Amino acid sequence: MPRFVPYRRSLTPRARVLRRDGTPAERKLWYEFLRMLPEKFTRQKPLGAYVADFYCSSHRLVIELDGDSHFVGNAAYDAVRTCQLASLGIRVVRFTNAEVLESFEGVCLKIEQALKT
Repeated sequence: MPRFVPYRRSLTPRARVLRRDGTPAERKLWYEFLRMLPEKFTRQKPLGAYVADFYCSSHRLVIELDGDSHFVGNAAYDAVRTCQLASLGIRVVRFTNAEVLESFEGVCLKIEQALKT
């Protein structure tokens, strides 16, 4: 499967804003873990019709951090999004912001395990 994933170019400005204005959980995960891994991750990466929080192209792995908005009526949207990314050969691993802030080591272990599979 090719590494390049087509995306909507109109998402690029939105991705830049999201990179600049990351949540505390996104900043923690990026600065304290993901950016130091030997596997290269990209923040706020446009993929298909979506912007993924973190993406590792060599493993075709997306890490999504879900805040409160994802639990109030957006579960169906997230399921569709996950299915569409899966159709592009991309795995999605989801964590809540609370998990990152309260169980950081556990989240990091799960990401390491996902990178091994």
